[in-house]
Amino acid sequence: MNLLRGFLDNDSAFGQLMTRCWIIIACNVLFVLLTLPVVTVGPAWAAMDYVFFRTLRGEYDLNPLGAFWRGLRMNFRQALPCWIAILFLLGFLGLEIYWCGQFGGIFLAFRLGLVMLASAVVLLTLYLFPVMSAFRGTVPELLRHSLYFAFHRPVNLLVIVFFHVFPLFLTYSDLSNLPLYAFLWCFAGFGAVEMLTASLLAREFAPYLSAVDEYGNPVTDEDAPDEKSEAEILEEMRKLDM
Repeated sequence: MNLLRGFLDNDSAFGQLMTRCWIIIACNVLFVLLTLPVVTVGPAWAAMDYVFFRTLRGEYDLNPLGAFWRGLRMNFRQALPCWIAILFLLGFLGLEIYWCGQFGGIFLAFRLGLVMLASAVVLLTLYLFPVMSAFRGTVPELLRHSLYFAFHRPVNLLVIVFFHVFPLFLTYSDLSNLPLYAFLWCFAGFGAVEMLTASLLAREFAPYLSAVDEYGNPVTDEDAPDEKSEAEILEEMRKLDM
């Protein structure tokens, strides 16, 4: 009985796994509901990452519903205009790519450049909302931080792109099972992909965030390890010519 109780305890590996699964499912459902208007994808994305980063830093006992709404309120004013700007920019680039393909000739070279620019916008977007959920700052500062983290560890960038692209490729390569895939995406798919992404980014973000103990509580100044300041982040970015 004690063995079973220890296995099911919230602090056990199994208990933490089940808690994390519940957090992923709850955040995924809220994310799907809030993305139905399309324009609210950005705030919902940032709110989901806000919950995941807190979970990964030790707050296994948080209420994912309450934390999600708190993250949504904190990031809404910045995430909404950023997402609308991204939609507008990608829509504009998509039209330009289409028309360059129709004209042919020298316009195909412009088309390649536009495709590369659109890809860069997508890559930046994959980092912008996680960065926004973890750091405070103006939009230009958050964009610079996103560029820094994206190119600070290129291997992580490739893995994050794989996490986002390959599941979608599997979904649309098997249209006969599309209803099943749609259910999986609505149930936990987006949350699972973003939790994997947050797991990678949490390690990169950790030196720049306030220190916490194993339960996610802030530690005192004398116990906290040395952290990199905003000036140190910018200095590292300058070294990378960013």
